[in-house]
Amino acid sequence: MKAAAKAHTNIALIKYWGKRDEPLILPMNSSLSLTLDGFYTATSVDFRNDLSTDHFYLNEQFVTGAEKNRVTAFLDRIRAAAGKPDAFAEIHSTNHVPTAAGFASSASGFAALAAAAAKAIGLSADEQQLSILTRQGSGSACRSVYGGFVEWEKGTLSDGSDSYAVPVASANYWDIRVAAVILSSAEKKILSREGMRRTVDTSAYYPAWVDSIPNDLAAIKEGIAAKDIEKVGEIAEANCLRMHATTLAANPPFSYWQSTTVSIMQTVQDLRATGVPAFFTIDAGPNVKVLYTPEHEEKVRNMLQNITGVHDVKVSKPGEGVSYI
Repeated sequence: MKAAAKAHTNIALIKYWGKRDEPLILPMNSSLSLTLDGFYTATSVDFRNDLSTDHFYLNEQFVTGAEKNRVTAFLDRIRAAAGKPDAFAEIHSTNHVPTAAGFASSASGFAALAAAAAKAIGLSADEQQLSILTRQGSGSACRSVYGGFVEWEKGTLSDGSDSYAVPVASANYWDIRVAAVILSSAEKKILSREGMRRTVDTSAYYPAWVDSIPNDLAAIKEGIAAKDIEKVGEIAEANCLRMHATTLAANPPFSYWQSTTVSIMQTVQDLRATGVPAFFTIDAGPNVKVLYTPEHEEKVRNMLQNITGVHDVKVSKPGEGVSYI
């Protein structure tokens, strides 16, 4: 029983930040993302009768410890759903995303793992069911099931059955660009799960952040429908800044930014002052993603590459959802 799948990462334009249920990964707020074609994970899962435990290889390296345990715990959910508790697997995953550096490597990783494992074990799941399943490995991964613009509806039920992603606009709906500005591929000191937990528990700004989301979501979907880069960009940028403000108000406070992060933000604002509609967003890491339209490609890329401390700039278009390989 073997299958392989490919999933792309996504960048949240309306951020997911904070959980109402940790084990089921149920979010405090709904979110909206754009799937990117430039970053992806390819994963094969082979359920074998000769195995008594899961074997996990990431980028051809045998993985043990907490990272392997997280994969096994997720596969336990798939085994339970399929009624095959003793089906153990050999997993090979190749990550074309900088791991734990704010590029949502877990999104593409768990989306590919869920799709491959479900198919390999014979579990019948449509896209909505796959999104619910994927969410339980990594919250943002549920959005990578689909391509283009995707909303993750937070849901209200305690079992999480109404918390899943839905497509908003397909990958070929709007020809826009996202420049991923890479500062550091090193693992961040405070992982997203711990950062969310600390913020929800201690940040004085957090309730206001949650209250702001419904208006942001409604407005950005209007902007997407109209293909209005300025409206979409302004909302995404403001939403990003509010999310990061909650971390500064946590106890103890923390930030994912580096000095170069701030320099990139200032450069993007300088670009706008010259008439280029470019907008930034930043997830839980130092790296910055810049949203713009293709006619400004050369100017945006040149400006970003010339910033001291920038290692690389990788441009993506809207990406497709999960595929089988």
